[in-house]
Parts: sequence; C-alpha cells; structure tokens
Amino acid sequence: MNKAALILEVQRILKNGTTKAAAERATEAVLAALKRGLRRDKEVSLVGFGTFAMAVRPAHNGFNPHTKRPMKIRAIKTIRFKPGAELRSLG
Repeated sequence: MNKAALILEVQRILKNGTTKAAAERATEAVLAALKRGLRRDKEVSLVGFGTFAMAVRPAHNGFNPHTKRPMKIRAIKTIRFKPGAELRSLG
C-alpha cells in the first residue's frame, strides 16, 4: 500500500461523506504527529499496533560491491519498528 492508497482507505473508513481532501489532511496530521513524537521523545508507542523508536546504526567497515575495495560506512540515525501483539497476530 502506498500513501495514495492509504488516503483512500482512510476516506473509506471514515465514511459519512468524508472527502479525499479531508482524509489526506487526517493522514498528514497523523504522520506529522509521529515525526514530532520521534523527534521529541525518541519513541512513539501505539498500544496494540507497535512502537516506533529512534536508533543509531554504528559506524562500521564495509566494501564497495562493484570494486571490492574496503570502505568506512558512517553511523546513521534510523527508525526501528517493533510490532505489537495485535499486529503480530495478523501474520
């Protein structure tokens, strides 16, 4: 599912004549709140769904797959997701 499909699904779930624009604003608001929560608290926990958490992938040595030459890969910030019990039961 991509973002456009997600917006259509939100519109379908909200029903009651919800416009696509209103569904898009609702989706954007939730995504903005997730970003803000991660920036501020380093973790966003949605009971039953899962937890998004900031993490740092440490610097390490790797190699260029084309030239096979060694190279240093710098540390980066990333987001980890741990699914909740309800979400794990789907699969």
